[in-house]
Amino acid sequence: MPLLEVADIHTYYGAIQALRGVSLTVEEGEVVTIIGSNGAGKSTTLRSIAGLTPAALGTVTFDGRDITRVPAHEIVDRGIALSPEGRHCFARMSVRENLDMGAYRRRDSGIGEDLDRIFDLFPRLKERETQKAGTLSGGEQQMLAIGRALMTNPRLTILDEATEGLAPLIREEIWNCLTALKAEGESILVIDKNVDALVRIADRHIVLEKGRVVWRGSSAELRSDSAVKDRFLHF
Repeated sequence: MPLLEVADIHTYYGAIQALRGVSLTVEEGEVVTIIGSNGAGKSTTLRSIAGLTPAALGTVTFDGRDITRVPAHEIVDRGIALSPEGRHCFARMSVRENLDMGAYRRRDSGIGEDLDRIFDLFPRLKERETQKAGTLSGGEQQMLAIGRALMTNPRLTILDEATEGLAPLIREEIWNCLTALKAEGESILVIDKNVDALVRIADRHIVLEKGRVVWRGSSAELRSDSAVKDRFLHF
C-alpha cells in the first residue's frame, strides 16, 4: 500500500476547474516530483493533498486512511507537512521561534533532537537562530520554511517550488538537503522547475498539463524521453 495515494481528484476554485482527474502515489521512502508549466495544476495538487483546497471529487488516502476532506491542521497531525510556495515565514519572529512554531502541536520528547537535526542540515539557520526571519535572505527563508515543515516530524514532506528564485549556490544547498533526507529514508513530494536537479534526486516524476497527468515515469525515462521534455518542460 502506498504511503500517499491520490485517486482521480477534481478540484475547483469557484466555477473554475483546476484539476481534472489527477492521480499519483508516493511510496514510503520515495522522492516524487510534480513537473509542469505555470498554471498546470501543480500547486493545486499539493493544496488538495494538504487540505487547503480540498478536492470536490476523488480521494486522497494517507497511510491507508481517507483524508480528502480532513481539515488542514489535522492532516499535519497525521504526518503531512507542506513547505509552501513563497515561504511564508513569520517575519517578526526569530529563526528559532519559527522552528518552534513547526513543533507547536507536538507533544513528544523528540523536539530538541529534531531541532539539532535542522541545524545540521542548514548550519546558516543555527548561525542566525536569534535573527528575525524577515531580515533573512530569500534562500535563508526557504531553508527556514523547509526546516519548519520538518519540525512537525512528518512522514511525508511536501515542498512547493523548493528553489524558485534562489541563487545557484543556495539552490545547491537545498538539493543537498533533499539528498540527505532521501538517504535517511524520508518520503518527499516536490515541485520545482529545475528538472536537471530533480532527475538526480527523485525516483519518479509526474508531468501535469491543464490539470491532467500527461506523463509519468522514472528519472531514467525522463532523461531519455526528448518528446516529453520538448513538449511539456518549457519554463
